Amino acid sequence: MGESADMRIGVTSRGRNPLSEVCEQFGRSYWLLIYSPAECRWYAIDNAQNRTRSTGAGIATAETMIDVGVRIVLTGETGPKAFRTLRAAGISVVHNVNGTVEEVLTEWFAGRLTIASLANDAGSPNCLLGQYGGNEKTAPN
Repeated sequence: MGESADMRIGVTSRGRNPLSEVCEQFGRSYWLLIYSPAECRWYAIDNAQNRTRSTGAGIATAETMIDVGVRIVLTGETGPKAFRTLRAAGISVVHNVNGTVEEVLTEWFAGRLTIASLANDAGSPNCLLGQYGGNEKTAPN
């Protein structure tokens, strides 16, 4: 979908177009909408293959974002494993966004959204973080 200089933005979505509502769940998002500023174009990726996994939906969705060259993710929440996967790939994550995909992207370009430093969902109950109440700030180092 283009060259690495393109700062692609991935937004989790309930539908396949920019007028769709943002999906609050990263790994189980219905669609991944990818915006390419260099091309001034949207790409829609059906996330059914990842969303319907019994385990590992967040990591699989993160890998999809990596594979298509996303550099920024706008979503409601991510679990710790998905968040670490995205960050390890150099992808910035913005949490707690809501409204339509188009509105959220406008907020991003206006500089009104903040990049997250921690996951904001406990993730799988099998994840170590879940043992500490889902708050990464209080988990031991």
